Amino acid sequence: MAVIANASQRSIVVTESRPVRYLLTGIALTFIALFLVVPLISVFAEALKQGWGLYLAALTEPDALSAIKLTLITALIAVPLNLVFGVAAAWSIAKFEFRGKSFLITLIDLPFSVSPVVAGLIYVLLFGAQGWWGPWLMENDIKIIFAVPGIVLATVFVTFPFVARELIPLMQAQGTEEEQAALVLGATGWQTFWRVTLPNIKWGLLYGVILANARAMGEFGAVSVVSGHIRGMTNTIPLHVEILYNEYNFVAAFACASLLALLALVTLAAKSYVEWRSARLAREDQRNALSDE
Repeated sequence: MAVIANASQRSIVVTESRPVRYLLTGIALTFIALFLVVPLISVFAEALKQGWGLYLAALTEPDALSAIKLTLITALIAVPLNLVFGVAAAWSIAKFEFRGKSFLITLIDLPFSVSPVVAGLIYVLLFGAQGWWGPWLMENDIKIIFAVPGIVLATVFVTFPFVARELIPLMQAQGTEEEQAALVLGATGWQTFWRVTLPNIKWGLLYGVILANARAMGEFGAVSVVSGHIRGMTNTIPLHVEILYNEYNFVAAFACASLLALLALVTLAAKSYVEWRSARLAREDQRNALSDE
């Protein structure tokens, strides 16, 4: 029955004539070529325009190395924090009923609807010299705005929905039956999480982490507001690229931009692998279920 149903679904999907299919495919490929492939090629072409020597010199220059280091540090702090928050939020929303559940979901979606620049301004309002807590922070010699903590806070804000939003529908679809069975058999809550919940969500979790990491390394708007653009100290890679471009140092700007382009390609490859692996396991589980019947 399932095979017949799947076959009928495939036959229903492909109902357009061959010219229409070719036209739609051609439009999609043209759009991808113009807006994705050509810009990526141009970035690498401009970066290598004057040879590998200048390209490597632009990447090993002290300010560039500082920007790369700060970008990695920010991602290494923000992504694990979002991972912990995302798992906790998804688990509570998918597995339990409580007051304020809809409000929590709305808060998780907030960074998707708020401009990153506005998010940065919020932190300036809170922690800036003239902000709510700014005078107290200055009295205690604590720097948040125009320093690494502010960059991390802004990055956490713009990236925290990715893990949670990937896991919530996945965990809701899986239900609570397996966790309840493990608890009935004597497993503790921690054992249930490590041996039942985590294996079931590992591919969705990895997918969310990949997206959060890509956004953390490529974030510009919120970080630009809270960083202060202090060269060699609070510039991440996107901010460093902007400064180099404004100085008409195009080779160095595109060289650093190529790092972000490489990150995008690696993210795309990792995302495709996770999707392929997840789909393959789902098909195997479906075949096993059909064979058991």
